[in-house]
Amino acid sequence: MTDGFIPAHGGYRNLLSYQKAEIIYDATVGFTRRFFRKGDRTIDQMVQAARSGKQNIIEGSMASGTSKESEIKLTNVARASLEELLADYRDFLRVNGFQEWQADHPYAKRLRILNRTVGADYGIFRKGIEHENPEISANVIIGLIRVCSYLLERQIRRLEIEFLEEGGLRERMTMARLQYRKTGRNLKK
Repeated sequence: MTDGFIPAHGGYRNLLSYQKAEIIYDATVGFTRRFFRKGDRTIDQMVQAARSGKQNIIEGSMASGTSKESEIKLTNVARASLEELLADYRDFLRVNGFQEWQADHPYAKRLRILNRTVGADYGIFRKGIEHENPEISANVIIGLIRVCSYLLERQIRRLEIEFLEEGGLRERMTMARLQYRKTGRNLKK
């Protein structure tokens, strides 16, 4: 790490939103293979929405060092992609005569407990995600999407506050230049 004006960035693997988005992507790939006919266009749309959610978190995290604006925008694109995916799962339930779990459903309560598990990975949710009943599988994935969307919303709010408190790249560049002029020293490499 340098004392320069480009802060540390990346680290997306440590974000809970990324961890959930990765589970959602893997779950969606499996779900669409099991419950849609090969060649159904919905498969590509759902998988791409899940992928976009995950990949935009990565891209936003990597861009954060030089552009808070890009990080905020890409994080919001991730959230929007997952909302699109959520609608696809809800459509699946509706057109197949299934119900979306309400907050007081016993399985929904269990899912909330699992979502609070520190370090939760795909394996924690495997039984529900890979359940033979598509209604259970879809509802588990819906629960994961809702949690991830909530995390992304909080992440966006935090990024807004960070921008207000710390500014962006131009401000850091100006401050570094003024400091350089004042001290006449080079930045550490």
